[in-house]
Amino acid sequence: MKPGIHPPYGPVVFRDRAAGFAFLTRSTATSDKTVEWEDGSTYPVIDVEISSASHPFYTGTARVLDTAGRVERFERRYGSRGGSGSRGSSTDRGSSGDRGGRR
Repeated sequence: MKPGIHPPYGPVVFRDRAAGFAFLTRSTATSDKTVEWEDGSTYPVIDVEISSASHPFYTGTARVLDTAGRVERFERRYGSRGGSGSRGSSTDRGSSGDRGGRR
């Protein structure tokens, strides 16, 4: 590594205030706020809005999406593709079907 171009890399506490969860790790992020950690040392603390302790995916409180209901709602709003629309039919390709098309 080139000296003098990288930010200082040191211990930092990341704290999820919503879940009351904190962890000590190393980072280049810094803060003016400090907290006394379990080992008695004082470290900079960065408050985060979401972490593995409060994210629905990790806590198991994620909502299951009803994909069938979403498809039905989409079809009610915009209609189904197999309807009377002319999109994709073979008769809409022009009078000469051999014009530049692949076979």
